[in-house]
Amino acid sequence: MVFSSFDFLLWFLPFCTVVYLLARKQSKNLVLLFFSIVFYAYGSIETPAYLYLFLISVVVNWIVGILIGREDRFKKLYLTIGLLWDFGCLFLFKYLDFFISNLNHIPGLHLPLTHLVLPLGISFFTFQIASYLIDVYRGDVDVEYDLVDLGTYILMFPQLIAGPIVRFSDVQKQLHRRKVRQKQFIDGVQLFIIGLGKKVLLADRLGDLWSDLRNVGYDSISTRAAWMGILAYSMELYFDFSGYSQMAIGMGKMFGFKFPQNFNHPYMSTTMTEFWRRWHMTLGTWFKEYVYFPLGGNRRGKGRMYFNMFVVWTLTGFWHGADWNFILWGMLLFALLSLEKAFYGKYLTKHKALGHLYMLFWIPMSWLLFAISDLKEIGVYLSKLYGYGEPALFKNDYVKYFGLYGKWLIIGLIFCTALPENLYKRLKRSQHPYLYTFPIIAAILGLACYCIYQGMNDTFMYFRF
Repeated sequence: MVFSSFDFLLWFLPFCTVVYLLARKQSKNLVLLFFSIVFYAYGSIETPAYLYLFLISVVVNWIVGILIGREDRFKKLYLTIGLLWDFGCLFLFKYLDFFISNLNHIPGLHLPLTHLVLPLGISFFTFQIASYLIDVYRGDVDVEYDLVDLGTYILMFPQLIAGPIVRFSDVQKQLHRRKVRQKQFIDGVQLFIIGLGKKVLLADRLGDLWSDLRNVGYDSISTRAAWMGILAYSMELYFDFSGYSQMAIGMGKMFGFKFPQNFNHPYMSTTMTEFWRRWHMTLGTWFKEYVYFPLGGNRRGKGRMYFNMFVVWTLTGFWHGADWNFILWGMLLFALLSLEKAFYGKYLTKHKALGHLYMLFWIPMSWLLFAISDLKEIGVYLSKLYGYGEPALFKNDYVKYFGLYGKWLIIGLIFCTALPENLYKRLKRSQHPYLYTFPIIAAILGLACYCIYQGMNDTFMYFRF
């Protein structure tokens, strides 16, 4: 069940919301946990064992957390056991076949692949629950002794599948004491609908261009079409993921929670360093808190700092997918971030026009490694971007694609800026805010529902991570 489906919009979310609002204060977490389990059960209906795996993981981490909190002598051992369980499950389902397939390149070695289906949201689930155990071990948060409350935190359906990654410290107080106020609820509904619009009205429309080019074959397109395609993919990824995060944050507000911000107009950055402070902010915070700082951060000299950055970006790439293109993507980002720190980052920040041109080139270049898993196909696409390789199958194909998708590229570029959001905030601060904002929200919801009805919506891209 995805957020951009009628099953969710017309049945699951309204019914869950009504039951939740009518429930007594002490029962709200139980209601939310129940509907979260139903939500995940629906999504894993073809692999029901995965639901049991997630439920078992909740119980395992609940027990381990209690043991860490009660025992000083062996708490490091208990933390190790808990992390081995969590990351062991992630390795088994996401990375084992990758390592087996690479080991099979050794002459005479033919290990069978497992072909395990990746459980929905396992990367987000693992990072979230691991942060809880580490924070309990450090003494940064109190142990959660109530299994229902911990289960609600881990399995909460708005952010279970694709984030944002919510640390226990972000919501611990809210788990026990929260109140849904009318203004907060209305703001949450608006955020949800705006996020839905980003996903269905922008991401899916731009994604059609990238799909068309992939279906034609990268070796058959022109240079101009190739640049249009990777620009469209870059915006599709942004609106898809930021739209999902906004829907999750909106639903969190509807249930009385305040989830952390995950995007802050990253495509307006002037350096890649700034970009990764604005993009998927909760993932960046996780790696900073649980990998970069424990390794020493920048406190042990420049050489160690660059090594720590190398480790972080290798793991960041590998977290996104078990394939070499993701590792190369992480290495490219490590190289760019290192060069910015060592040489020209301050210059780009000072001269913003140059910085925007720099990012206008490197953002789509980096997403190219993210978008295409086959390394040979990446080479083909690069040759097209720079005018090499075989001639295009249709000489003026870019004219056709711009006619079909040009308006979406232009609209997408506008919505990558802060202009629409700032305008909307001004309307909300006006004397009669609902007089202006209600027609906008109603139009977004109506158009999104029309697209969903016409079958013009896709699953979220980040589900596969």
